[in-house]
Amino acid sequence: MLSWFAERKRDLPWRRTRDAYRIWLSEIMLQQTRVAAVVPYYEKFLKTFPNVRVLARAGTDRVLANWAGLGYYSRARNLQRAAKEIVSRHAGNFPREYEAALALPGIGRYTAAAVLSIAYDEPHAVLDGNVARVLARIGAVRGDLRAPAMWRKLEATAQESLDRTAPGDWNQAVMELGATVCTPKSPRCTECPVEKWCHARALGIAEKLPVARKKRATVEVTLAAAVLLDPRGRTLLVRQLDGDGALFSRLWQFPALETTGSDAGAALAGHLREKFRVAGKSKLTPLTTARHAVTFRNIRLEPYLVRVARLPRVTGARIVALAQIRRLPISNATQKIADAAIGR
Repeated sequence: MLSWFAERKRDLPWRRTRDAYRIWLSEIMLQQTRVAAVVPYYEKFLKTFPNVRVLARAGTDRVLANWAGLGYYSRARNLQRAAKEIVSRHAGNFPREYEAALALPGIGRYTAAAVLSIAYDEPHAVLDGNVARVLARIGAVRGDLRAPAMWRKLEATAQESLDRTAPGDWNQAVMELGATVCTPKSPRCTECPVEKWCHARALGIAEKLPVARKKRATVEVTLAAAVLLDPRGRTLLVRQLDGDGALFSRLWQFPALETTGSDAGAALAGHLREKFRVAGKSKLTPLTTARHAVTFRNIRLEPYLVRVARLPRVTGARIVALAQIRRLPISNATQKIADAAIGR
């Protein structure tokens, strides 16, 4: 495994360092996100926040703005919360102790093991989806791998298999194998360095393992959003912490509401009157609709342009030039709505 990894590993920026901050950042960014998507964000983020102390001192909006587009924004919020604790409680150094690492916001068992093994050579085995799939196929393990009892068994197997002389490289090797060779579909078994030890391969069932999990049913959602625009080209952005705010990642967004009725425009007009005191006579001009997906939600974005003589004054809201809203942390959904309005 180690020889295979040394020869076949992908050249990724976080593999060129043993700096715990950089390794930790990469592990957080890679959660539920493809490697190709992470690389440019990782490099840009480090230019702005080159070390944990700079990150800890930064304003939250600035951190979120640099994360914008990567998704799952709770990762960025927890990253900064953890940075502040590392500075205040650990003298600016990512802790070497497993329990201390686990106590940090946003750090779970996998992330703690990954950072400690790769940065500090601590003997902790990682277990993520890629590693679990490799172990399941080698051992011909059937059943739901995410079931708590099964996951604990896999954790034990991963720890028993760990090469304690090179735990960081070993963990990365198994993850790399799962990501590039022992893939969910059409695994390239003939290229696998552990093919002869794989029970699933011997039984001819490698492609059937692990057993697929049942996915949550997709929910169709329609979001009507209002781009309020004054004569100076400025618009109103709000930040909501519940309701439809979750669908915009709790970042800055246009006034919006979820609607199930056939007349989204009428529902939105009522929302604007009630919440923002925008007169009912204001004309809602339909803009190009867009599709957006968030976890199990399939969202239809239905934006409207609303020209107003004066933007309403709303506590906690921001008034910004429509063309410059990227300076604030916004979700991809908000950017799609802005794109539909710019130039109208």
